[in-house]
Amino acid sequence: MNRTELQTMAEAERSRQQAFRCRFLCCAGTPCLSAGGGAVQQALKQAVAARNFEASVEVVGAGCMGPCSRGPLVRVIAENGEETLYERMTPEKAARLVEAHAAPGSTTLPEEWRIAEDSPFFSKQTKIVLSGSGRVDPERLESYVGEGGYSALAHALREMTPEEVCEEVVRSGLRGRGGAGYPTGVKWNLMRKAPGERKFVVANGDEGDPGAYMDRTLMESDPHRVLEGMALAAYAVGAEQGYVYVRGEYPLAAQRMERAIRAAERRGLLGHRIFESRFNFRIDIRIGAGAFVCGEETALMASIMGRRGQPVPRPPYPAQRGLWGAPTLINNVETFGNIPPIIQRGGTWYAGYGTEKSRGTKVFALAGKVSWTGLIEVPLGITLREIVFDIGGGIPGGRAFKAAQTGGPSGGCIPAAHLDTPMDYENLQALGSIMGSGGLIIMDDTSCMPDVAKFFMEFCMDESCGKCTPCRSGTVQMVRLLDRITGGRAVPEDLERLEDLCMLLKETSLCGLGQTAPNPVLSTLRHFREEYEAHIRERRCPAGVCDLGN
Repeated sequence: MNRTELQTMAEAERSRQQAFRCRFLCCAGTPCLSAGGGAVQQALKQAVAARNFEASVEVVGAGCMGPCSRGPLVRVIAENGEETLYERMTPEKAARLVEAHAAPGSTTLPEEWRIAEDSPFFSKQTKIVLSGSGRVDPERLESYVGEGGYSALAHALREMTPEEVCEEVVRSGLRGRGGAGYPTGVKWNLMRKAPGERKFVVANGDEGDPGAYMDRTLMESDPHRVLEGMALAAYAVGAEQGYVYVRGEYPLAAQRMERAIRAAERRGLLGHRIFESRFNFRIDIRIGAGAFVCGEETALMASIMGRRGQPVPRPPYPAQRGLWGAPTLINNVETFGNIPPIIQRGGTWYAGYGTEKSRGTKVFALAGKVSWTGLIEVPLGITLREIVFDIGGGIPGGRAFKAAQTGGPSGGCIPAAHLDTPMDYENLQALGSIMGSGGLIIMDDTSCMPDVAKFFMEFCMDESCGKCTPCRSGTVQMVRLLDRITGGRAVPEDLERLEDLCMLLKETSLCGLGQTAPNPVLSTLRHFREEYEAHIRERRCPAGVCDLGN
C-alpha cells in the first residue's frame, strides 16, 4: 500500500458510513460485554433485519465509551451526524431503539435511557489516546483508516528522518505512562544511538494493578493505534521486530491485537517495505501467564524469551542489553497510543496540554466509591476534586470522601486535605504516592485505612516472585503485622517494626515491585496514622470495618 491507496481507503470508508441512515455503535469492550452487551448487539441486528433495514442501518461493535458501570452502552449516529448515547441497554429495549431511530416518529424512548454527552463526565475530559475508542470498529482496519489511521506513519516514513521523529516526541514532553514517568523522547534517543545490528520494540500490556484496565481497553478498542505507535517507534530507533506482551487474563485484547496485526500485514502496513519504503517491521504477540512481576521490564523480557519471569539487576538497561542481548525499547500500551497524534499534529500541540513538567493527558480507571465509574482521559494538572466530584459525580449515599488510592499496589493514598492538588507526576510523588499506570480507586468514610494497606500488602505478598529475600519474606512479615493490627492483637512496638520493615524492603529489594510494595503502608501511616493507633491502643476501628474481638 502507498499513501494514495491509504487515502482512497479512508475516503471509501467515510463514504460507506455516510451512506447509512443511522448507525448503532455497541460497546464491545469487556465491561459492557460482561454486562450483556453481546446480546444487545445481536438483538439490534435482529430488529434491523426484521424491518428489512440492513441496507440503510448499520449495527457494529465499537470500543469502550467510558462510563463502564452504566453498560451496556449504545451510541446512535443519525444521518445528520447527531449522536445519542444510551445506557443500561437490554435485548428487550433493542427493538424500540431501532424503531425510534430507523423509523423516526414511530415511537418515543424514555428520557432516562439517555446519557447527556455534555455532562461533566464527558465535558471535563480531553480525549487524545481514547479519541477513537467507542467510534472505531476494532475488528476492521478500514474503520481505523477512516479516522485518519496510519497517516502519521505514512507521513513519517516519507517526510521525516528517525532523528526528527525522536525530536518530535522529545518536544511533546511525553513521559512513559507505565508508572515510572521517564521521558519517552529521551528513552527513544538513547535507543536510537545504541549500537547493534538487531533492535527490538516491546509494548508492555501486562497491567496487573487491581482495578486498572487502561491498556486492556486500548488494545480491545483501538488496536491499530497501538500498532501504528509501535511502528513509528521502530522507525525512530531502527528496530525491525516488535512484541506486544499481553496479560494472560486479557484474551479479548490478545485476540483483537492478533487480528489487527494480520490485517495490517495483508495491506502492507506491517511487514516488508511498509508504504513502499525501505522500512521493515514485524510484530508478534506474546501472552503472559498472569504474574504481576512480569510488568517489570527485565522480568517481562525474560518471559518473552521463554524463561521464568523474574527480574534481574540493572544496569545494563534494556536499551543497552535487552532481548537476546540486543537493545530493546519498552513502553507501555498507553504510551504508544499517544504517538500517532503527536506525529500527526506535532509535539508542540501535545505539549499544550498538562503542566510544565507533566505534559499531555492521562487515562485513569476511575473505580470505587464514586457515582460514575469507568475509563476517563484528562489533561495532567486537573485536580483530584474535579475528577471525583465533577467527572465522577461525587460520593454516593451522602458519604464523605476519605481518600483516593493511585498507582495500584506500588502507590499510595491521597487524603481529603489534598483534594485540590493538581494531578501530575511531581505532586503525587510529594504526597507519597505515584501516578502509576492509572488505577484510581476512590474511598469513602467507611474504608479502614490499615485494612486497605493490608489488602495491597497481601497482593504484593502473593505476587512476589520469591527471587530476593527482602521481598519474599518481608511482605509476609508485613502482612502478619497488619493482620495483628486489624485483628486487635497488636502492641505499640508492632507499629515500629512495621515501619522498619517498610524501609528494609525499599532499600534492599531487587526490583521495583519489592521496592515500592511498602508504599500503601507508608502512605496510610503518613496521612492516617491515628487510625493505626486507634486499632492498637484503643482496640477500635474508626471506620467500623475490622473485627477487633471486643
